[in-house]
Parts: sequence; C-alpha cells; structure tokens
Amino acid sequence: MDFNDRKKRILQVIVEDFILTNTPVGSRTISKSSGLGVSSATIRNEMADLEEMGYLIQPHVSAGRVPSDKAYRLYVDALLTPGLREDERESVRRYFTSRVHDMEDVISLCAQTLSDLTHYTALVLTPRQSDLRVSSLHLVSVARGSALLIVVTDSGVIRDTTIRVSEKLDSDGLYAISKMLTERLRGLSLRQMREMLYGFAAHSDADARVLSGIAELAGQMEKQTETDRVMVGGAHNILYYPEYADVCRARAFMDALQNRDALITLMRPPQSPVSVRIGGETGIPELSDCSVITAPYRVGRGHMGTIGVVGPMRMNYARVMDTLTLVSRELTSMLSVDALEA
Repeated sequence: MDFNDRKKRILQVIVEDFILTNTPVGSRTISKSSGLGVSSATIRNEMADLEEMGYLIQPHVSAGRVPSDKAYRLYVDALLTPGLREDERESVRRYFTSRVHDMEDVISLCAQTLSDLTHYTALVLTPRQSDLRVSSLHLVSVARGSALLIVVTDSGVIRDTTIRVSEKLDSDGLYAISKMLTERLRGLSLRQMREMLYGFAAHSDADARVLSGIAELAGQMEKQTETDRVMVGGAHNILYYPEYADVCRARAFMDALQNRDALITLMRPPQSPVSVRIGGETGIPELSDCSVITAPYRVGRGHMGTIGVVGPMRMNYARVMDTLTLVSRELTSMLSVDALEA
C-alpha cells in the first residue's frame, strides 16, 4: 500500500490534534487543519488505509481515530517540526542559567527546572563518579586550631568540612600545605588520594591531623559517589493529564518512579543527541503507555550524565526534544572544564 505524502500529512494532523485534545480525531477536523484541499470522503479512505497499516486505532465504531505506538514512532522520526520559537529558546536560557551557580546547584535544580519548562515529569542521572579525579585542595583558616578544608574534583563536585589543625599553623602555613598537596594529589582518584594521605601522615612533616582529616573526607566522598543517582522532578505533573485520572494507572506510574534500578538503566547516557523511547520501548511495564525522551550532558573532563522527560505517549515531542537539546547544551557549557576552573 502506497504511503504517500497525503497520508503522512493526515497522520501528522491526527497525532498533533490528539496530543492537544486527547480525543479521537475525525475527517472534518483533518479537512480543516491539513490544508490538503481534498474531500472528507478522500480523507476517510486515507484514514482507513492508515488504520489497516497499523498507524491508527478506532476506539469506537462511530468515533474518529487515535494514533498507535507505530504512529508516534513515525511522527518522531520523520514528521516533527520545530517545537520552540526563538524567543522561547532565549527564555529557556535565561530561566535555566539564572538558577544555577555551581555543580551542586545544577544537579539539585535541573530536575525541577526541566519539569517546570515541559510540564511533564523530569529525570536527571548524575555523572558516574567512581573515577572522580582531584583538581585542587584548599585549607582556609577559620579559627585558631581549626581550618575549612575544600576538595574540588574534575567533575566540579566540591566538598568541604571543618578539620582540626595545629594551633601553630597560620594562614601562610595552611596555604603552603594546600599548594604542596594539590601538586602531589592532582589527577589522583579519591581512593588513591586517601591511601597516599595515610602514608603521608606517617612519614611527612605536615600536620598529621590535616592529612588524616583530608583522607577521611576523601573516603566519605568516594562512598557517596559509588552508586549512580537519579533525581525526579514534578512527579505529580502526570496527574494533570486526563488519562491518569484512573487511580490504577497513576499508581503504576508512581511505582515506576520508585524503581531506581530500572530508571538508571533507562537513563544511561544515550549514544545519540536525543533518544526517544515510545511505549514498550522503555522496557518498564508500568511505563508501557508513556514515552521517555533523554539527552546526555557532559561534566568536567568527560564525565557523562543524562537528563530526561517522561510523560503520556501523546506528549508534545517537538517541544520536549527542543527543550532537552537546549538544556543539555547549556548544562555542558556551564559544567565544562573551563567553566568549572574559572
């Protein structure tokens, strides 16, 4: 059966109208919206062909048609038009950059920001940090016998804590220790850093309490970053869509968000700039009537994370894909090596 341009246009109109209204689409609506200049009878024949080809479903005999999973797949792959105007793109940039200042702010706010921008549920997978490398180390005097310890890694992750130091150490002495340790530890993993510091504590002239305090903080950081973390923003947004007024469907969706292992697998950084999984392609049974769109972002020297949006299968694909592409670019730019070291 010939899948001509007219069929494609009719399918595009049906998908986009259903995304907006969540009601079956009839030939009269298509005739008004498509600009094809053909009769309703011709459109009905084309719709019948599309149904036979598996792109449309007729929920009731007297109703219009709704798109199938196959239709959404074709729509995403071949029929999308730009989803954001230029003024909206600029608004997204301002909205996003005005709310983040460092690595920790970015990660903690990104999920909520994406949720606010798209009105769907947002997911953020933090970069895998088991191989974090030390960039610099700083000791700042805060009181006699006490100093603020700051460790900065190559992914921009910053940790600080207050440690006890010798009362003989002044600001100059702490600076000298910071400089010496940064030179020796830069580029080491957190585990290597911890092991080396314990060795230094036994054989170095530096304050043993300083070295052991740094080693303990490195151990805490390593433990905190052993496993992947996925954050969820706007989980309640799904309840605003009428198909989730059903308690069982809403509960299944919420249960899926609690399955962190499945979400982490779903959110592994995609190979393509934007990845779209529709219905059963998600691999999570509770999300079989949803779509998940993800995009990777880069932090520091090659650390990869993922941002994503999950919502009804009739989501606004063009807008979500454009938003994820833009936010991914902004994130990568803000968390690049140059930005983190500035």
